[in-house]
Order: sequence, then C-alpha cells, then structure tokens
Amino acid sequence: MSSSRTAGAPAGDTIGGAHKSLRDQVYLEVRERIIDGRYPSGQRVVERELAVELGVSRIPVREALQRLETEGFIAVQARRGAFVAPLGPAEAADFFDIREHLEALAASLAARRADRDGLRTLERLLERARRAAGSPRRARELSTVHADFHRQIVVMSGNPLLQDLMAPLDGRLRRLFGLTSVPADGPVMCGEHEQLYAAIRDGDADAAERIARRHVAGTRATTMRILTATADAAEQPDTAQKT
Repeated sequence: MSSSRTAGAPAGDTIGGAHKSLRDQVYLEVRERIIDGRYPSGQRVVERELAVELGVSRIPVREALQRLETEGFIAVQARRGAFVAPLGPAEAADFFDIREHLEALAASLAARRADRDGLRTLERLLERARRAAGSPRRARELSTVHADFHRQIVVMSGNPLLQDLMAPLDGRLRRLFGLTSVPADGPVMCGEHEQLYAAIRDGDADAAERIARRHVAGTRATTMRILTATADAAEQPDTAQKT
C-alpha cells in the first residue's frame, strides 16, 4: 500500500502507518478522500478496484466500507453497490440538530475544566486561523483549522463519553466545511472562535455554552443556504437541452 501522506490527516493516520491495521488504514484513506472532495457525493466505491489500487486484499476494504457506512460516509443500495453518501440540506439539518447541543455541552464543560495546555492549543489554532483567513488560497487549510478548534474543545471537556459521541461527527464537520466554506466568512468565524476561547479561558461556562450555540446556529444558516442553492441549481433543467 502507498506510504504517501493523506492530506489533512494526522501523522500515522495514512496507508502504510505501522501501528494501524490494514482495515484502519483503508478506512482513514477513503474517509479523507470523501472529506476533501476527491470522492464526491454519489461516486461509486468499488471494493475490488479499491483493493487493487491500495494493494491490499478485499477483506480490509470491505471492513473499512462497512465502518464508513455506519458513520454515514458510504451508502449501499441493492444492485448499485457502495457509493459516497449524499450531503445535502436534509443531511446537514440532521447533523446540526445534534451538533448544536453537543457543541454547547462541550464548551460549557471545557470552561469548567480548561487547563493551561489546552488553552495554549486553542491559542495556536486561533493564530493559524487568523493567518489562513487572510488568504483565499488557504480556504481548505482554514476549514481544517476550524474543525481542529472544535475538536480541541471536545477534548478539553474531559468527558470521554462526549468525545466518543462527537468523534463520528468530526469527519462530517470537516466535509461540510470543505463544501460550504466561503473565504469572505473566514474573519467572521475567527472572531466567533475568539469569543468562545475567551469565555473558556475565563471559566465562564454559561457564556461559553451561549456563544457555542450562537456560533453553531450561524454556521448552520450559512451552510444550509449554500447547500440549498447548490441543490436547486442541480435540479434546474439544462436550457440548452430544452432548446
């Protein structure tokens, strides 16, 4: 299997990582391809072809696809096989219904339990986001950093069960950011993250929860607007064909 680094994945989380099973390596590789758009919604994922490309047997590929199906990245239909699951307005609405409550809880707990190391990590992520927000060419990097910021708050919550619940949502968040991020919104999002950081740093759990809810609601509105516009455009009949 290829030992090249997968874009956006942590070190070792790629094909060829010595400490991960083949199933986990295949899972991470395909998951990253879906998240970063190399595998768009609706694309077929053929078990046999993927096994040949990655240089593994079909067993770890099958197991990886089953896991991705459970997490909502892959859909399987009779006589059609496996394909990348859609991520449209309906799917996004379901996602945000859950995320709003869990993110607010994570922020509240993080404000109560924040330590110096966790706060320093948030500060570094904020600084990276500020630099990336100033360049439209770094939009994908900004999306990744924003997702990392939210992931760090979940870690700082100190609640293992919450971390387990949020883990499957992390990839969907990154995928949504990649599909709907608008460069002009970068400074706005950075500002909201800075407000959230300040509340966590100050130990103000109520403010952290309130800011997190408002932040998710704003992200939801922007995301739904873009996804709805994209879906409407896709449904419009081709004028040239009609003529």
